[in-house]
Amino acid sequence: MTVITKPTESPALRALIDDRYSELIARCRQMGVPLHDDAGVAERIRRALLASDFAFDTWFRQPQLLAPQGLERLRSGSDASARIDSLKLSTDETTCLTELRRFRHAEALRLVFRDVNGLDELPETLSATSVLYEVLLEAALRWSEHALAARYGHSRSHDGALQRMVVVGFGKLGGSELNFSSDIDLVLAYPHSGQSDGARSLDNSEYFVRLARQLVRLLNEPTVDGICARVDLRLRPFGNAGRLALPFSAMEQYYQSEGRDWERYAWIKARPVAGDRQAGKQLQDLLRPFVYRKYLDYTAFAGLREMKSLIDAEVARKDLADNLKLGPGGIREIEFVVQLVQLIRGGREPSLRVRGLLPALTACEARGHIGAARARELREAYVFLRRVENRVQMLRDAQTHDIPEDALSRERIALGLGHASWEELEEQLAEHRAKVSEEFAEVLMPQGGRTAAAPVADVALWQRACTEALDAGVMESSGFSPGAEVAEALVKLSQATTVRAMPQRSREQLDRLMPQLLAVARDSRAPVACLLRLCRLVQAVARRSSYLALLEEQPAARLRLAKLFAESAFLAERVIVQPLLLDDVLDPRIDQLPLKRADISAEITRVLATLDEREAEAELDRLNEFKASVAFRLGLAFSDGRADAVATARRLAVLAESIVLAVTALAERELAAQHGRLPGDGTGFAVLGYGSLGGEELGFASDLDLVFVYDGKRAHAMSDGARPLEGSRWYQRLAQRVMNWLTVMTRGGRLYEVDTRLRPDGSKGLLVSSLDAFEAYQKSRAWTWEHQALLRARPIAGDASLHADLAKVRREVLAVPRERSAVLHEVSSMRQRWRAERDRSDALWFDLKQGHGGLLDIEFALQGLVLAHASERPALLNITANAGLIEACRNAGLLDGRQAGLFAEAHAELLHRALACTLDLRSRIALRDEMLERLSGNVREVTAELGFLF
Repeated sequence: MTVITKPTESPALRALIDDRYSELIARCRQMGVPLHDDAGVAERIRRALLASDFAFDTWFRQPQLLAPQGLERLRSGSDASARIDSLKLSTDETTCLTELRRFRHAEALRLVFRDVNGLDELPETLSATSVLYEVLLEAALRWSEHALAARYGHSRSHDGALQRMVVVGFGKLGGSELNFSSDIDLVLAYPHSGQSDGARSLDNSEYFVRLARQLVRLLNEPTVDGICARVDLRLRPFGNAGRLALPFSAMEQYYQSEGRDWERYAWIKARPVAGDRQAGKQLQDLLRPFVYRKYLDYTAFAGLREMKSLIDAEVARKDLADNLKLGPGGIREIEFVVQLVQLIRGGREPSLRVRGLLPALTACEARGHIGAARARELREAYVFLRRVENRVQMLRDAQTHDIPEDALSRERIALGLGHASWEELEEQLAEHRAKVSEEFAEVLMPQGGRTAAAPVADVALWQRACTEALDAGVMESSGFSPGAEVAEALVKLSQATTVRAMPQRSREQLDRLMPQLLAVARDSRAPVACLLRLCRLVQAVARRSSYLALLEEQPAARLRLAKLFAESAFLAERVIVQPLLLDDVLDPRIDQLPLKRADISAEITRVLATLDEREAEAELDRLNEFKASVAFRLGLAFSDGRADAVATARRLAVLAESIVLAVTALAERELAAQHGRLPGDGTGFAVLGYGSLGGEELGFASDLDLVFVYDGKRAHAMSDGARPLEGSRWYQRLAQRVMNWLTVMTRGGRLYEVDTRLRPDGSKGLLVSSLDAFEAYQKSRAWTWEHQALLRARPIAGDASLHADLAKVRREVLAVPRERSAVLHEVSSMRQRWRAERDRSDALWFDLKQGHGGLLDIEFALQGLVLAHASERPALLNITANAGLIEACRNAGLLDGRQAGLFAEAHAELLHRALACTLDLRSRIALRDEMLERLSGNVREVTAELGFLF
């Protein structure tokens, strides 16, 4: 409840309120209505009279609303739906018109009374206004249906099913945020063709048109009591030229073939408000692909500009600069900022498909698409503007968004809103509008965006490419040297089949974009490489105008893309193969990435929940897109220096673990659907991550080392499905399915390459082993290098109970007392063998992983220390990551502070360089320099001190 302060009124305003209050007292006496005008009641009535001529007129016409029962109705916090049952409409149309209007006026007076007396906040007032018109629509529709049925019967589909009209509310009615005196934007529809079942049958096309006319007449027809609602049907297909009501099939056909961008914006807020609401939801589902596109849709900018230009023309023509809704910095601009985000991203993010402005703004802020500071300014401006707009309309129940020009009306609005004067309100209004204008201008036309003129020379370059008149010399003189390859690439692009087949609008877009891309490529660190990759990208997205729109509309995306394409061949290739990643180039929100296991799993659940149908193929596509997006953002954060190598490698491993977990759950679900489940709690199936996955040190292009284990007690049990399988075969199928779904190529790419050769007996062994077989192998037949591998192993998916059993087996195997000298010898021998087979170092180049003093020397040394000392220091077995093991070995006294420091420094830098090589599509071999020689020398020195002969 808002605290209301008593305003200081001018003499003229005080006289107006006094006179009207006296008239109401006299009217009550005349009509025999008791008015208990104690101080509290009088003060509230006077506040309403200050703010609203409509309130005075309604009380004068219906003085019973001043009686105790009437005032109780006005104070009620229940909306109109709580009293609509008391509205018994007469079968006589004239009487019905009167009853509808008197009910509307009484309920509207309640809205005024509660608003001006601080009993409702703005969202409650707007919602209650929307409910009022919904119940009026339903009442009027039912009366119209009854009247039409008496003459023509009820509408039925061809198969005889009874049908009702669907009344779809748009704009602020659809968003449950209706103005006090707004018109109501409606589209009328019905599910199917057919005819009515009366003696005088009508085809449904004519039946529902007549029903629509009757409905509009009940609401819109002026009488001595005014109107009930201003009805606007111009948003229907074909506008004023279209039929008043259409079947769903015609609606779908229209929007698929004729629908325009502004209609997509309109349908964002649409919802069924009367009639057959269930069928209305079906209509919304039918039209959702028209409103929300499957991919990020930056073509929404063009529709927004078109609508804005039409509005600006109307503002200029009608001198509406101060209009609260349409003028600069007005309500419509706030709506456009939020709806633009909804249209661009709503197809991918269902949480953005909300109707009301404030809930939609909150959703955009929650997803990080509108920053907190921007959202706060827009929210404050919207609430301020809507409160002023509502009071302007409450003043005389007029459908207006213009502030009155006379001083007395302005004083009434200002004082009613708690301002000391009109000047104070006007100053705050100007501040809010200025902020909104600035925000909207930046969104609609960012600096360097579509309206920025491309350099004339670059326009000429692209024109020469289009006429096949471009050669190496011209490109070299333009800053691209050597120029032969880029000249050829530009000419080939201009003549490519996909480019030549582009619609005119898309081709014009491309002709505006290419000179901008030439300019940003020239300014990058590697102009030729950058431009070659940009040409490949443009050809890849030539059929997708949305991506061209993104690059044209967003200068920040162009600059970041050029930097990325010049500096990271790996990430550039990812974008070319998966253009959906362009969105990540534009908005790399590393601070909003889900980086913890629980957060990533929750985000995967949210992403999969956006699918209309939970089918394995679609879920794998979406998982691929999610994984690519997160890995790509991690790559951007690493290349920008916002995340170090150790953190990046750990986050990549967490991402992979979460993906394996999701795929395993998906495989279990699909297998259970076909063959049922095995008896017992849980699935009895586990996935172990080995290597860089288990060690939480994954690279950008690393494969996954996986081992599958199952509960052997269920090997001979039968699953309970229609097509039962024996346990061992059930687990074999499950492991195969996990493997297949991780590696299969989908539209979104491949999740990971998978290597299962670390399982018992390697490639010769079974794909999935029982726990007993796994334990027996590790305890009796495994080599030392396999125990080294087991040190990095950890359960990442499957049955938690089996995870605990596997952890116990691992600890028992690795904590066996070992002779230190034997361990050092065996680990050293294996390291020497690996380097002899795999080290690509020479006098100029150093193999970051396999080289002497490289990453594997650190890893093998740590593993040797742990194997040699785990029996007396079992806590070492809790850690699988190299960075963590360095610290753990220092804490355990196995490394001194100097040794641990040298290992940690070398590990971080070598890992950084290895990741950087991957991002540049180079082998993990680096040119020897002073730092590399020092770091690798330190590693060799420490490993020798520890007794290893690497």
